[in-house]
Amino acid sequence: MKVRLLSVMVDDQEKALQFYTGKLGFIKKNDIPMGEHRWLTVVSPEEPDGTEVVLEPMAFAPARVWQQELFKAGIPCTAFLVDDVQAEYDRLSAAGVTFSMKPTAMGPVTITVLEDTCGNHIQLFQVM
Repeated sequence: MKVRLLSVMVDDQEKALQFYTGKLGFIKKNDIPMGEHRWLTVVSPEEPDGTEVVLEPMAFAPARVWQQELFKAGIPCTAFLVDDVQAEYDRLSAAGVTFSMKPTAMGPVTITVLEDTCGNHIQLFQVM
């Protein structure tokens, strides 16, 4: 069994695409019109054939409640591995990204948490 798709619920697909590509550095892989919404995925430029992040439209009312409650609780909806958490924190902070947690060592990992402008907290982590 392998992970090929990871859904992140977003309140605005275009805004999400701009953030995930323009700020985080992912590249667009799929952008297929599906009526009101799109099948929209991004991937790491380091693994273009790897796991795709689906920027999932908020089309189901209970999903909006779930997203809002996770955000209010400060719980990340997903996590992305990085080589250097401090460097990513510095780069993204300089680009205007809002963080809810500064880089923090927690046992064998260092983590930080950012806001993706689309209703989610995203954790970045580095394995020590």
